[in-house]
Amino acid sequence: MTLHPRLLRRFAGSLLAGWLFLAGSASAQSVSTQRDVLREITDVVGLKPRFELLATSQVQNAAAVVYSGKRYLLYNPKFVSAVNRAGRTDWAGISILAHEMGHHLNGHTLRPGGSNPADELEADEFSGFVLRKMGASLSQAQAGMAVVSDEEASPTHPGRTTRLQAINEGWQRASQQIVASSRNTAPSAAPAVVYNRPAPAPVVATTNRVSQASNMIGRITFRSNPDELYYLTSHLNIVRLDQQDRTAQVVGRLTRSDSAAFPYVLVDAQQRRLFVSAAGGVFDKNGQQVAMLSDPS
Repeated sequence: MTLHPRLLRRFAGSLLAGWLFLAGSASAQSVSTQRDVLREITDVVGLKPRFELLATSQVQNAAAVVYSGKRYLLYNPKFVSAVNRAGRTDWAGISILAHEMGHHLNGHTLRPGGSNPADELEADEFSGFVLRKMGASLSQAQAGMAVVSDEEASPTHPGRTTRLQAINEGWQRASQQIVASSRNTAPSAAPAVVYNRPAPAPVVATTNRVSQASNMIGRITFRSNPDELYYLTSHLNIVRLDQQDRTAQVVGRLTRSDSAAFPYVLVDAQQRRLFVSAAGGVFDKNGQQVAMLSDPS
């Protein structure tokens, strides 16, 4: 079983206790508060709460851990209460939990090793982003880190000024998204209409007199045989003209596709496909241009 700890502050002395807790300590209990903070945090980033939030005295402050493939957010209730008192806002404790969740969502807990400054700053920025989405002011979002972080940097954690700046960047990014969203009219909430598209009818080669092959709307010139006359009719049939016999043979059909780059597909009688670009280029399946669709004149 693998355990990857990521801690908000250094608490190496409680690491072993955390292992014992996860292995089956009965002292831990699920958090039950008026606010479902875990769900609030995941809601603003569009995720399902696939974490378990547990209160325990076996950690000194807070930790994001993975145990037996499951993600946990551990916190010491006394520590969170002390942070809230010192920061003079309940947002301080919420920012601690958001920071730890940031370690999970950024994949930090999937890598071996302890804390490092880069990971800590990513989790700080995430907490600032989340708290702005939840309605916290910038000072409220920074209150927790302003209390618990060390002024000077260490090998595992950045200094306080750098961490507060990371929270500010996340908070500002979320604020810009909120402002931009408020300036625009909300898009329609109507769901997409699903159409049952009939399968295209197979192309059957037929021969008609030229007089019956009316409404030619395009000409297809093949590079391999530029003198052969191929035309696109208003019914999206591809016809080959024989000027000597004055006949027109249907040899293929043009159908629409879902591709923006190649909005049409040319299908011949053997069900072979060529792809027609918006500019009229005709390409084979290897991306080589083999023909050009142009004005019939």
